[in-house]
Amino acid sequence: MKRLLRLMMLAAGSRSRQFLAALRSSIIGSVAQAAAYGVLIGLIHELAQPQIDAPAAWTWFAVFVALYAVEALCRLAELRFPYEDWARVMSDLRLGLGEKLRAMPLRELEKRTAGDLSAVVGGNVAYASMGASQVAFLFVQAVIVPLLLVLVLLAVDWRIGLVLVATLPAALPFIRGIQRRAGTGLRATNSADGAAASRIVEYVQGLPVLRAAGQVGASSRRLDDALKQQTHVMSESQKSLTLPSIIATTAMQIAIVVAVAVGAALVLDAQLSAPLLAALVVAAVKLAEPLANATAMIAVFELSEASLERIESVMNSETIQVGDPHARLDRYDIAFDDVTFRYHPDDPEPVLGSLSFTLPARSLTALVGPSGSGKTTISKLITRYADPDRGSVRIGGHDLRDLAPTEIYRHVAVVFQDVYLFDDTIRANIAMARPDASDAEVEAAARAANVHEFVSRLPNGYDTRVGEIGGALSGGERQRVSIARAILKDAPIVLLDEPTAALDSESEVAVQQAIDALVQEKTVLVIAHRLSTVTGADQILVIDHGRVSERGTHDELLTADGRYAAMWSAQTGARQWKVAAAQT
Repeated sequence: MKRLLRLMMLAAGSRSRQFLAALRSSIIGSVAQAAAYGVLIGLIHELAQPQIDAPAAWTWFAVFVALYAVEALCRLAELRFPYEDWARVMSDLRLGLGEKLRAMPLRELEKRTAGDLSAVVGGNVAYASMGASQVAFLFVQAVIVPLLLVLVLLAVDWRIGLVLVATLPAALPFIRGIQRRAGTGLRATNSADGAAASRIVEYVQGLPVLRAAGQVGASSRRLDDALKQQTHVMSESQKSLTLPSIIATTAMQIAIVVAVAVGAALVLDAQLSAPLLAALVVAAVKLAEPLANATAMIAVFELSEASLERIESVMNSETIQVGDPHARLDRYDIAFDDVTFRYHPDDPEPVLGSLSFTLPARSLTALVGPSGSGKTTISKLITRYADPDRGSVRIGGHDLRDLAPTEIYRHVAVVFQDVYLFDDTIRANIAMARPDASDAEVEAAARAANVHEFVSRLPNGYDTRVGEIGGALSGGERQRVSIARAILKDAPIVLLDEPTAALDSESEVAVQQAIDALVQEKTVLVIAHRLSTVTGADQILVIDHGRVSERGTHDELLTADGRYAAMWSAQTGARQWKVAAAQT
């Protein structure tokens, strides 16, 4: 009961006061119900007498009615929680998870798959709140009513009471076994459900690739394996519960049969009246009924507990710590001071090692270097994806650890190579950067980003839906929409992560023009794949193995004849490559 109360209070959250009020009503109602059966036995005993004492019988009846009235009122009060507060409990749990996800470092968030988080926020929240709204009250009833009825039966006839006290506990080890097996099985099922949900999301999002590879339907091994594992885990969980449930139910039925046999012997021996035996049997059946229901409720209870544990695992995750919540940015230079960073503590080599450089305000800095050198990690640290293992990242002289994430994001606009658009209209996707922007401001940003050109050709214009992840638009169009979003935000710091790397020449020109409109008078950091796009940068940093190996302007780096010059030579030489037709 203590464990149940702790878990249900956790699920109830801000509604814990209402939950406790409903729980008190459930306890009082359960006591009234058990007492009513005791009074009913007294009434039947009185009515079975040769000389009925009418006032005494009516007194028993009045008390019986009063107790049932108390129980009815308590049940009505108890039902207020599941019917009025259940939806609020689910909403509060989901809002709490949302707040936690927003406060979680992106590095921590990336450890969790979309399918797993979807299962937690969706199904696990529903199961947890179901426990708080229904299971708790049924469980209280299943414990209190039998305990009090045992006392009543012992008081009325100690012999029948003793039979029940001696035989019913035989079911308890099996009920406990059901609890253990249900807990283990449901935790495994939850894990399998999360894995299957992740594979389903992966399957849907990767369907074009899977089709091209001939891995759809039954040929999709990853999805098929996850679904088979889910089915296997669920089947094994149910099998493990079958035998203990049958034994526990049988033990309760045997207890009632033995009690009836003892009572019948007492009636035959004239030590007990038949009406009183009937009343005792009714009470015995009522005693066993909640215990039988408990075997079914245990599985639901364990499901709620397993769901709460998964919710707790998210709620107990690391959160971003803010040194000075009132700190505000008024300068927009960026500095890395002796920064060392690992994605995982046990990585043998850091991704960034003793990295130091400065991005002056209102300047354009380009990061170039081979794949895996740490360029994207640098841009992530500027948005406080995670904190450095050593050193500091500062904006306007403020260590990012002192700034609230909202303050950082308010002043930083990011344009990624892989654009994510929401399944909404083009207007809504652009306005996401500034929801209070007028239609005229949205259109102005779209014109600056070369979005208006292709939007004007669409049947619904800016009200055209872009599809899931922007699938209805081409890569260049998605990129321009994301740049329009950044233009509308008008943040003083702009991060560009290879925004033109995957575009064709025509799209690249349009996107480059949009970028030119975006970066005016901003502090800009661009990660460049094509060196020709950053020849006019104020400074170019060559990143190699997490360190700055060279820095300077385009001309200075060519004159130095180092790594940058070699990269430039390789890219300009590649423009002369030709693909020859095969000789037949």
